[in-house]
Amino acid sequence: MTEEEFDAFYATAFPRLTGQLYAFTGDHGEAQDVVQEAFVRAWDKRREFLADGAPEAWIRTVATRLAVSRWRRARRWLELVRRTPPADHAPGPGPERTALVAALRTLPEAQRMAIVLHHLCDLSIEQVASETGAPVGTVKARLSRGRTALARVLSEESAEPAGSARPSGFAGASGKGEREDDRVR
Repeated sequence: MTEEEFDAFYATAFPRLTGQLYAFTGDHGEAQDVVQEAFVRAWDKRREFLADGAPEAWIRTVATRLAVSRWRRARRWLELVRRTPPADHAPGPGPERTALVAALRTLPEAQRMAIVLHHLCDLSIEQVASETGAPVGTVKARLSRGRTALARVLSEESAEPAGSARPSGFAGASGKGEREDDRVR
């Protein structure tokens, strides 16, 4: 079978075979995938394809076997997942992490993003600049200001007596309202 004959065969047989495999698998995308894979495998054998006499039957057989193989693989994976017991209990975050997250929430978004990307995601300053679209100098300034603000917030929290923690975003006793980005509303 020449390339042109194979292309013509593909154009006429693919929709029909996909419909047949869709009836078998119940998933149109899966049917398309296995029929396409069968055609890829047939491409290497296209020279002796006509001598076989039933190229469409060969493609259907290969596609069906691929579908069954995928189904078995999925079933084994599901059995493995079912056998693996879930974790009994995942411990919650410790008080230090909770305090850090609360302190990060008080920072303006740009500073918070720079701190998280640099210190928690271990990105370099240049990578943070690339990720945020800000110049390197701006990222350095955001990191510096953010660390200063974090130190201030965390030291205030450690100095407060237990049970008197302020809600996140509270501007204090001045009555000025909530903080948002470095502005007071």
